Amino acid sequence: MEASTIQGLLVAALPTTEIDVQGEGGKYLVTATGSIFEGLNAVKRQQTIYKVLNEHISSGAIHAVTMRLSAPGEA
Repeated sequence: MEASTIQGLLVAALPTTEIDVQGEGGKYLVTATGSIFEGLNAVKRQQTIYKVLNEHISSGAIHAVTMRLSAPGEA
């Protein structure tokens, strides 16, 4: 699966979130900043992303995802 395809899935599901996806060969880095993450702990933030990608993780198209998720204004 291409990083651009993953980015498209995430942008469609989280349209108000700034998202960048890098990687290949089933291993990806998702960097996202959006108000959807405000007030959520790290696990809840990751669950937001996994909810969108779970089908592709289960199928083996995505092997590993590293995430850097933040709300606006966070370092």
